[in-house]
Amino acid sequence: MKQILVPIDFSKSANNALDFAVQSAKILPAEITLLHSFEVNGNMYTDYMGVNKEFTLTLFNEANEKLADLKQRIKKADGVVVDTLVSKEPLQEAIKTSIKEKAFDLVIMGTLGASGLKEKLWGSRTSAVIGKSAVPVMVIPIDYKWEKPKKVLLATNQFEKEPAILNYLFELAGLYMASVQVAVFTDEDDDKALTFVDHKNKIAEYDTFLKDTYKEDALTSTHLYGEEFEDSLQDFIKENDIDLLVMVTYQQRFWNRIFNPSKTKRMSYHTNIPLLAIPAT
Repeated sequence: MKQILVPIDFSKSANNALDFAVQSAKILPAEITLLHSFEVNGNMYTDYMGVNKEFTLTLFNEANEKLADLKQRIKKADGVVVDTLVSKEPLQEAIKTSIKEKAFDLVIMGTLGASGLKEKLWGSRTSAVIGKSAVPVMVIPIDYKWEKPKKVLLATNQFEKEPAILNYLFELAGLYMASVQVAVFTDEDDDKALTFVDHKNKIAEYDTFLKDTYKEDALTSTHLYGEEFEDSLQDFIKENDIDLLVMVTYQQRFWNRIFNPSKTKRMSYHTNIPLLAIPAT
């Protein structure tokens, strides 16, 4: 865990995520890069008159000044190494480009959550990044206050065995000195009865596999089931004092993504604790 990318728009949500990144960077340890993204739309007339060019330069300079101020404050208060980037690309593309140019291990960003049926803009952007990022994305709720994670929960229905996923999870948990729990979920509405039985039968085997592979004697595995995935998971998190939720994102067919959005993305709107989304390889 060497390099953390933190998208920043100077909002309360982004600043809260930055605080989590700074505190984590002191533990892991890691360097932080602050990324500010803004998209400037113009037309031929304003470009010809130089108005759009001047406006873009003003935004660019203002962003650089704010980032430089943040960088100095973090260095003085926390002693964390900070780099800065400003991009004219939309957020998703800016993150993608940054990851290509520099080998980031983790993206940490904020979310505003949901308001009724309509997700707010920053929350929607966070969800979009989760689905497209080639590296893990840590989502920090706007009202969450930093605590070093002590209990990490992997929520899955795939019985993950891919080393790239599990190695990342257990390495991060080890750096935080946190215990790991596993919850295998069966949806009573969407899954068949055979799926329920299959999940229940596989849990003990999966628990043994994880303990043997990662030498985690304290690891526990649980079978969760219910009609609403988010509600059942939130109840488990609250009852077991979970500090960090981990889920895996899988690439789905285009139409499936529209009509049946991933549970990981939905949880990015509703979770009250940090959510780590690890992309499947």
